[in-house]
Amino acid sequence: MSSYYSQNGNNAAVTGGVGSQKLTDIANVFDVRLFRYDKKQRKHTFDIEVGIDHYTSASSDKIDLKANSSASHADTRIYPSLSWSVENEKKRTTFGVGISSSTEFDYQSFGGNISFAQKTRNRNGEFSAKLQAYLDRVKLVTPVELRNAPYGEENDHYATANRNTYAGSLSYSQIINQRFEVTLLADLVSQHGYLGLPFYRVYFADGSVHQENLPDSRLKVPLGVRANYFLGDRFIVRAYYRFYTDDWGLTSHTANIELPVKITPFFSISPFYRYYTQSAVKYFAPYQEHTVKDNYYTSNYDLSKFNSSFIGTGVRIAPPKGVLGMQHFNMLELRYGHYVKSINMNANIVSLNLRFK
Repeated sequence: MSSYYSQNGNNAAVTGGVGSQKLTDIANVFDVRLFRYDKKQRKHTFDIEVGIDHYTSASSDKIDLKANSSASHADTRIYPSLSWSVENEKKRTTFGVGISSSTEFDYQSFGGNISFAQKTRNRNGEFSAKLQAYLDRVKLVTPVELRNAPYGEENDHYATANRNTYAGSLSYSQIINQRFEVTLLADLVSQHGYLGLPFYRVYFADGSVHQENLPDSRLKVPLGVRANYFLGDRFIVRAYYRFYTDDWGLTSHTANIELPVKITPFFSISPFYRYYTQSAVKYFAPYQEHTVKDNYYTSNYDLSKFNSSFIGTGVRIAPPKGVLGMQHFNMLELRYGHYVKSINMNANIVSLNLRFK
C-alpha cells in the first residue's frame, strides 16, 4: 500500500499554536502473509509487514528559529512488525502474538501484543481479547532558545525520556441474519511517562516562552459499535460509531458511514463520510493565554475543541483472471479523501493498495 498525504493550516504547535501546519507525507507499506496447516489441521498465519514513511514539515523547521532549520524538518520513519496466529477450527479458537518497532529521528518505539478469539458453537458470534504494550523513548529535542548549549553542540547528545502505553481491547461480533452483522468494541488504554512533545512551544500572557508541559499519566476509554448491512447483491451499508473519554477532560464522538456499490461482481465504488467532534483537554489554551498559575499547559490544537469532516471515495477492482490479465495480481484499490477541520486546517490523501496472491 502506498499513500500521499498533504495538509495545511495555521495552528502549528511548534510555534505555540500559530503559524504554518503545512506537511506532506509519503507512506509505503509492504505486507506479506503466509499460510500453512499443521498435522492437526490447525491454520498458521505468519504476517510480515514493513512500513516506510517520509515527511516534510514546515512547523518542525521552526524548532530553531534563528537558523530556520532543524533535524525534524524532514524525517523518515521505519516501522516493521511480525505476527503469528494459529486457528483451531475444531475448537473454534484463534491465538496470536506479535512484535513491532518504529524508528525516527526523535522517537523509538517497541511493541508487543497477545490475542485470543473464541467463536460460538454455531459460529455466528465471536469474542476476542487483545493485550498490547508499547515501550517508547522520546528524544528531548527542545526549542533552540530553551537549550542550555548553543544550537549544534548538543545535537548528538540529547537526553531521552520514557513513554509507556498499555492497552486492553475486547470485542464481540454477531451475525444477526444473512444480511446484518454487528460488532461491539471496548478498550482501556493507560499511558505513563513523557506524554507531550519537547519541541512544542507555549507562549504565556506575559510574552515568555515555555515547553509544553502535560501530566505524566493518561487513562483513555474508547467504546464503539460497527454494523454491516447487505442490501441485496449490489449494495452494502457499513456504519461505525465511537465514543471516547479520558481523564484529561477530552470527550469525542466519531460517526462513519461507507456505502460500497458493486457495479459488476468484480468492480465496486465505495463513497464514505466521517464526522468527528471533540471537546478540549483542560490543559489547552491558545497563543499567549496561559499564565504562570497553570501547572500544565499546551497550545497544541489537536487537543483543542473542534469538529472535522472526512469525505471521499474508493474504487476496487478484483477480476477473477487478475488485474490486466495477470493472475497473481488479484486486487487493485484506489482511494481519495478530503479532510477539513473547523480550526482552519485541511488535508488530502490518495492511497493505492495492490494485492498479489
